[in-house]
Order: sequence, then structure tokens, then C-alpha cells
Amino acid sequence: MKPSTEMTSAIRMKHQNIHSPRFEELAVVLPEYITHPELRQMAQRVQQAMFQDGVVSCHTHNNTFEHEGEIGRVKAILDHLINTPNSDAAVLVLITNEPQPKILLTRRAAHLSSHAGEVSFAGGKHDDGDGNNVVTALREACEETALPPNKAQIVGQLPTQISKKGLEVRPIVALVEPPVTYVPELGEIARIFWGDFKKIITEPTCDYVLPYTMGGQTIHIKTPCWKIEGEVVWGLTGRILASLLEVGFDRQIEWYYQPVEEQSQLADNE
Repeated sequence: MKPSTEMTSAIRMKHQNIHSPRFEELAVVLPEYITHPELRQMAQRVQQAMFQDGVVSCHTHNNTFEHEGEIGRVKAILDHLINTPNSDAAVLVLITNEPQPKILLTRRAAHLSSHAGEVSFAGGKHDDGDGNNVVTALREACEETALPPNKAQIVGQLPTQISKKGLEVRPIVALVEPPVTYVPELGEIARIFWGDFKKIITEPTCDYVLPYTMGGQTIHIKTPCWKIEGEVVWGLTGRILASLLEVGFDRQIEWYYQPVEEQSQLADNE
């Protein structure tokens, strides 16, 4: 791996990738390159958590990491991202690097066999040619939203989450500097929309009530959600958002699935 001679808001490094030349150069952004205070805090804490909390196997102690210099720190982050065991799937938690940051969300097409019509981050299942979770997330985001892979500035990764079908999903956090043109791949994505980052990290969640069938019986349960641009963000995507807020901002969100009384269903979903 060798650093690029170009230095902008992120440091680019070459790595071997057999899937496509598009993924041979990855950019990692360091907190000191970020001017927005919440984004800078998030980046610092996500990167520290990767080393302190065992998100990745790390042979570099945190105090050493802080004094490695820019190139050394980027290399350490990228090495561990690339060498993290591959999950079944990876998603890209993409946030715009601008005065009023926004977070990229999609609504999946209604005809899909998995998570149809639900809100999700861009992402999908790991391919053997990907080599690592970062490339899985970038490749899937490119296919689903037309995001150019070289526009993503990698911050780090969050702990894995388990989908309702039992897949291990690795969230990869990245920044992107506008403007970028996004185009939904209509075979998979019905809509691309944006959530206000400040509101997401500060405003409380609300309850979302949905039917749940087990053993031939249907009950209604409630679970936390965010309501963003007319869409309901819950389930796996909601838990990933909650993980981002916990790691980046020390905000604890209790995640629950609780049965509700029938008469309260309409009130809870208003």
C-alpha cells in the first residue's frame, strides 16, 4: 500500500483488489481535515472505537496510533478495515461533508424478496471478488445509487448488526463532498432521499407499530423509529443509526419490540 501524492480533505492509498480497478484506491478522512464539529467528533470517535473496542483486530495501541502521523494513521485504519473478516453483507452510511450534513437513505423496491419497501442504507451482500467489507459497501452503493466509489471518504466501520434473516451486516461510515449526482437503480431502489444529520443525532425517536405474525397468530408490536421525509426508518437501518449515535455521540437508544394494545395502534402511528 502506498500513499497518493495528492492531499485534499482525505488521504488516498493504493491496495490490491481483483474485483475492479475502481476499488484499487481508497480514501480515508482524518478528523483534523473535517471542519464541521459534529462530523469531526463522529469521525474521531468512530476511528478510536475501532481500536479500543475490538471492532477490528488491532496491533497498534491507541496512544501509539495518535502519534503515528497522518500517513501512518491512515495506513493503520485502512489495514484494519481491509483485514477485518468479511461479513455476509455491508452497507454504506454516507454523510455529506457540508455546513448542514445529510445522510443518504433509500427505499427498497416493492417487488424485492428481502426487505421490500423498507428504508435502508445503500449496500448488499458480499461477493467473493470484493475482498473486504469496504469494497462490498462501495460497490453496492455504486450499483444502487450511481455514487462514484472515488467520491467516498472512508471514516471507519461500526459494529456488525444481524438482519431479520440472520445475515451479519457490517456498516461502513463515509463522508462525501457535494455535489454528486445520484441515480436510483430502479430494479432495487424505489427512492433516494436524505435525512438531516443534526435532527437525527438530536431529536428523539418515536414508536412505529407494525403487525407481527408467529405461529399463525398476528399481533401488533411497537419499535423505535425515525420519521424522515415521509419515510419510516426502523429495523436494521434504525439499529445501525442507533449504533452510529452511540459510538459517535454517546447517545444511548434502547431498541425494543414490544406488544401493544389494539386500541393504541392508530395513535402510535400518527
